[in-house]
Amino acid sequence: MKILFTGGGTGGHFYPIIAVAEEINIISQEEHLLTPKMYFVAPGAYDKDLLYENNIEFIKNPAGKLRRYFSIRNFFDIIKTGYGIILAIIQLFNIYPDVIFAKGGFGSFPILVAAKLLRIPVVIHESDSVPGRTNLFAGKFAKRIAISYPDSVKFFDESKVALTGSPVRRQMLNLQKSGAYEFLKLEENVPVILILSGSQGSEKINNVILETLSDLVDKYQIIHQTGNKNIKGVTQASQIALSDNKNKERYRPFPYLDTLALRMSAGIADLIITRGGSTLFEIAAWGVPSIVIPIENTNGDHQRKNAFTYAQAGAAVVIEEKNLSPHVLFADINRLMDSPKDRELMSAAAKRFAMPDAARKIAREIIKIGLGHEK
Repeated sequence: MKILFTGGGTGGHFYPIIAVAEEINIISQEEHLLTPKMYFVAPGAYDKDLLYENNIEFIKNPAGKLRRYFSIRNFFDIIKTGYGIILAIIQLFNIYPDVIFAKGGFGSFPILVAAKLLRIPVVIHESDSVPGRTNLFAGKFAKRIAISYPDSVKFFDESKVALTGSPVRRQMLNLQKSGAYEFLKLEENVPVILILSGSQGSEKINNVILETLSDLVDKYQIIHQTGNKNIKGVTQASQIALSDNKNKERYRPFPYLDTLALRMSAGIADLIITRGGSTLFEIAAWGVPSIVIPIENTNGDHQRKNAFTYAQAGAAVVIEEKNLSPHVLFADINRLMDSPKDRELMSAAAKRFAMPDAARKIAREIIKIGLGHEK
């Protein structure tokens, strides 16, 4: 059996694919199936080590991004996408996978067009409450559609849809508190706030944190994932902001938290500040209370809708970007940290919201379709 994965170039697309691939490998071993040959076709590998660890072969396919605003780059990206479609037809014809699992995003569009032309079965997963354009296109011919939020069912043929939640890697479901304080060089008796501002980081969140940093470290320890491109500026600014603060060692900025560092950070976190993307399902599985700051002006306002759906479940509070300020953020942090009962209720609500078996459910359906196509 041959299984092909495709998705856009962000962690929100890539890591759920890895979660599903892990479960496909586990199910294949448990049920004594022949080990499937797996491929990941996209503009970039994102994380070559994880692909290698899961026996997934990377194949590069170009794709252009269609922006919603005028840009001369749109013209060149249309040409790039056209070339990507032609190349995808050749690539898929040579591989001829039994099933394709697509996470959406512009990076998967050429593969999905080729899959439709070659009549290869497609399973898609939609992470958000409002689907992106690629998944709306693929939903018209996909064999099965997995969704994370009930609201998105109205955009697809309901007979094809299953509410699964968002796939989370097994490693990320098991937090590691042991040794975390030593590893992260933190004090055990001071509350911990973890800031996750998306795989690319968020300058807006970073700047607000820096403005209130001196007040924050007087009461809390801060683990701050800044994004690779922001780490230098954030580190320099934090050193100035905390130059005379006796608690400056309580602030720990990181460009990126790898799997171990993230498991440890989440394991000791009393509160998480995050965006409104697919990370919400990891946070829900961890059962950690959160403050969600959704990105403004996303496709269909999906991050905002994700955030409010999660908050309505009782698992989080939402601060919209237009209302975000050092004072507002600090006040909400203090309110939650001063109320263990509220955080306990939020933790329980988060665990009820979580769907930790999403990856396994999707993997089983992919295997079922792939085996049927083999015949």
